[in-house]
Amino acid sequence: MQVIISGQAQRFALRLAVYEPNGDRLGSLPHHLGFEAALPLNDTSSLKVTYPAAGVGSGWLEQPCEIAVEYAVNGDVWVEPDGGRFLRIKRGSDNTDLSRTRTFECPGWSWQLRKVIMYAGPVMADGKRPFSAVSAGAILRTLIDEGQARGAVPGLDVDFSTTHDSSGAAWDKALTLELEPGVDLLALLLNLSEQGVIDWTMSGRTLRVFNEGSELGNDLASGPAPVDLRLSRDIDEAPDTATLEDLATAILIRGEAGLSVEVTNPAAPQPWGRWETSQSQGGVSDQGTAILLGTNALERAGRERAQLTRGIRFEVARWLPFEHYQPGDFVLAPGDQGVMDSLRLRQITLAVGADGSISGNLVLNDRFIERELRLARQAAGILAGGVSSGGTGGEPAPEQPGGRAAAPPAGLIVEPAAYTDEYGFARGQVTATWSPVAADVNGVAIDPDGYELYARVNAVGEAWRLIASTDDTTATYSPLIVNTTYGFKVRATAQGTKGEFSAPYVALIPDDVTPPPVPSTPALSTRLGVIEVGWNGLGQNGGGMSSDFELVRVYMAAAENGPFDVVDSLRAAGVALVVDQPYNTLRWFRFTSVDRRGNESAPSSSASISTKPLVDTDIIGKIISGANIQAGTLNAADAMIANTITGNLVQANAINAGHLQANAVTVDKLAAGSVNAAALTADAITGKTITGSLFRTAAAGQRIVIDPATLSIRFFPGSSTNFSQLFTRDNIFPGEATFQITSGQNQVGSAQSQFMVAAGFNQMRIYDPGTNNDNGGFVESAEDYARMGYSDGGSAEQSWWFDGSARTRHYGKWWDHNDLGPTAGINSGSLITSSGFSGQQISYGSTMQGNMGPVATVRDGNTSANFYWCLTASNQSGFTMGWGPSGSSTFTGKATYWWSFRHNGSA
Repeated sequence: MQVIISGQAQRFALRLAVYEPNGDRLGSLPHHLGFEAALPLNDTSSLKVTYPAAGVGSGWLEQPCEIAVEYAVNGDVWVEPDGGRFLRIKRGSDNTDLSRTRTFECPGWSWQLRKVIMYAGPVMADGKRPFSAVSAGAILRTLIDEGQARGAVPGLDVDFSTTHDSSGAAWDKALTLELEPGVDLLALLLNLSEQGVIDWTMSGRTLRVFNEGSELGNDLASGPAPVDLRLSRDIDEAPDTATLEDLATAILIRGEAGLSVEVTNPAAPQPWGRWETSQSQGGVSDQGTAILLGTNALERAGRERAQLTRGIRFEVARWLPFEHYQPGDFVLAPGDQGVMDSLRLRQITLAVGADGSISGNLVLNDRFIERELRLARQAAGILAGGVSSGGTGGEPAPEQPGGRAAAPPAGLIVEPAAYTDEYGFARGQVTATWSPVAADVNGVAIDPDGYELYARVNAVGEAWRLIASTDDTTATYSPLIVNTTYGFKVRATAQGTKGEFSAPYVALIPDDVTPPPVPSTPALSTRLGVIEVGWNGLGQNGGGMSSDFELVRVYMAAAENGPFDVVDSLRAAGVALVVDQPYNTLRWFRFTSVDRRGNESAPSSSASISTKPLVDTDIIGKIISGANIQAGTLNAADAMIANTITGNLVQANAINAGHLQANAVTVDKLAAGSVNAAALTADAITGKTITGSLFRTAAAGQRIVIDPATLSIRFFPGSSTNFSQLFTRDNIFPGEATFQITSGQNQVGSAQSQFMVAAGFNQMRIYDPGTNNDNGGFVESAEDYARMGYSDGGSAEQSWWFDGSARTRHYGKWWDHNDLGPTAGINSGSLITSSGFSGQQISYGSTMQGNMGPVATVRDGNTSANFYWCLTASNQSGFTMGWGPSGSSTFTGKATYWWSFRHNGSA
């Protein structure tokens, strides 16, 4: 609330101005009895005004006009904010009111964009108007330009083009879709913004459209001077409403052809146990897409949903609406339960009372809601298709053209996504969309039976393979290798005849970039000079870790604000031990979680603790000798601090059993390592149960450490911290115990071996311990597939894939014409022979240990080839090929390709 003080300029002032329809400014409305304006992001604003019949300017309101809200800061220049222009098209009054006060409900100027509709175009497909692989600007300008040519919305201006948005940036997404005649411009704007394609606003009568999250998504929450909305300074009210009504921990996805896939979310809170839901997804026929959709749905339903509204204190606020922030910006503000967080501003609502006092509030979305919106958009794109963030910019690998019949489909676009499969590994998924085919290659009308989508790794020589068949113009497929570039093409089929392929579309399959949940706060304790850093295995919201969780990193710092360094890691709930820290000095600890692709979460809340001395400071380092203490002169209750005497400060043999009270020495009185085998009588622990948090054969050097808290056994071959480990974890496959062995790291810390055994899954791999990315060979087998090969987390992945379909796939490349040694099983390659030669000799480089069977072919350099060729000789060192002339009796250039394999035959 802002109170008006006579003679002082208002900190933040609002007023109303009137304009002719599509015309000039008429004046202001100073005598209003109050108004309220709501300006949302990507939607039509609204204004409600109460005005007396005797007020100045009331006559303007008798006719259709435009009303503008204007603001000024400290009495400075009056400015009309984006979304601040309204249409006076609805009024109300009470005939018993002698003052003849009227109420006007005015939608934003963008409301009249619903009066511009799409007409049928020169090209139609199934009664719809197709747009093939074009920008949002091209579609919007088509609607606007055609409408204004008919005389619709003559006052509308635009400042974007078919190639660039309103800020001058190139459009970053392409769309392939069909629009039904009759769809209006406002509905199209709302739909495109809901799909995450654009952000838009009105500046007066000018429609401004931007790439989503760019100009209307400024990050004002970070940097050296963030826009920080503080309680009691900028904000005076902060109500939160939250609900668990939509919470679910498991979802059953039901797709086509009986496909049924269950997806679970162990990270979701389960106060009453497992909550289930289901979702029917027509058009989904592959398991990977079903997992991706189910995972997205569970992430949206995996936490308590909160609505954040924040009231504004105009009289003392450091940051003011429109002047410092606008709808769409990210600001630093109190989030759920008042914790400062980066929040996106979704709506500004302002109200002015009859006395001129101003109030208002902000509707904010936290990062979880913004991510949920993006996941919902992704799901909508998978089911409806039509939007792509664009290819990689790479050139499709060359190939020979296909046949004829149906014309090639136009407007192929592919939107890739990454998901985590049921075993916690990152996989790729694509949604492809294209325009329907209505004619054959000669332009004659045709009715396709369906479409075939092909894909291959985008490299010369890679084979195309059919990945989806559909009777629709959208198809989905998974799994694909993440961080790999693929080419895609589609063709129509009609009466069994294959049509021509579309132009290839190249897309990079993204890697998984979503980190696991933020871990819970460290639980700290200290005993015997050692700090114990405990983790309960849960996230900060009480849920478990995600299926791709790998480990929690333990960070320590000497100050609350850091810097923090990694001191240990935990792969399951347990305790990390930190030693050699100074007494009575605070140490701060926090966790981060890391998944199998090396994605690291934000840090957990910090906690601090300091170690305590084992003895009182006046006798630290002293030896207590029995001969120097007079009998009866030392009273333990008065002269000794609890736990201040340890074994290394008592002279050898100074205390014998006769001087100890019965049961005086218990486990908590013994320092680590103070009791050895020589101190135990024979059979002292026979038949007993040993309990405790840690067992080790030595405090340092070569040792074995058994840790019941983490169910692990660690083997230290020397004094370093490099160790091999055996442990069991239950957070990979819910309800299962998974056994895991990890080696120590190599000297440069770039490689570590891992062996994992679960009920239906086992894996051996080399990985980078710093990022947890693959970094060498691997062998992996599960109930429904097996694969083996090499991966370094990049494009060098090569592997064999086997599954229940009885078909084998190979990913990667083959050596091309290299000396692979005498024991190589396959030698392959290609050579170019210039014109004038009648043959080519291919050498393996080495003399092979067995017979080689060459499989070869020759491609002629002449476009009208007419020649003969054959394999003329072969042995264990190579083979020769010869050919006759082509064309007009000349030896043209040739390209030879071969695949030669070692076999047991005699030739």
